[in-house]
Amino acid sequence: MSAWIHDVFTHPQTWMDAVAIAAKTTLIYLFLVAGLRVMGKRELGQMNIYDLVLIIVLANAVQNAMVGNDTSLLGGICAATTLLLLNKTFAVAMSRSPRLERMMVGEPMLILNDGELLPEKMAKEGVTREQVLAALREHGLQRPEDAHMCILEVDGTISVVPKEATVHRTKHHFRALRLP
Repeated sequence: MSAWIHDVFTHPQTWMDAVAIAAKTTLIYLFLVAGLRVMGKRELGQMNIYDLVLIIVLANAVQNAMVGNDTSLLGGICAATTLLLLNKTFAVAMSRSPRLERMMVGEPMLILNDGELLPEKMAKEGVTREQVLAALREHGLQRPEDAHMCILEVDGTISVVPKEATVHRTKHHFRALRLP
């Protein structure tokens, strides 16, 4: 058993395989992040059974592209570690770069203003009239005319401000300096 452990961690071919797995995993991760971002906010915010199946099938489809025929413990650990490190790196980079965060996460989008739907903005974000009406009902409103505004948030949810709500002006918030 100790010879097997020694081979797993010291065999030169194994380390070259690990580097190849890390490189392929990085490419797959970047491809999937970009692909999911292109899908739009609403798609990611409203997960249904089809989205769950998509995620499961995507995971299965990219597994072989990441690790190939390597079903070893080291291959799995290498791919998982690479994904975790990439995700952490991406999170840190977005927290330090408002531009990158806006590019990847997006910004809230006004989709209804003073009772009027904004079809161009809804179409751009993949939001249907029925989805806005459902959000209005969730907030106890019957018609679009009953709302002052609806905002598609970056997480895919729709915030609703009723006509009779008092909107308070607040001071701008400043981003705190982040120390390394």
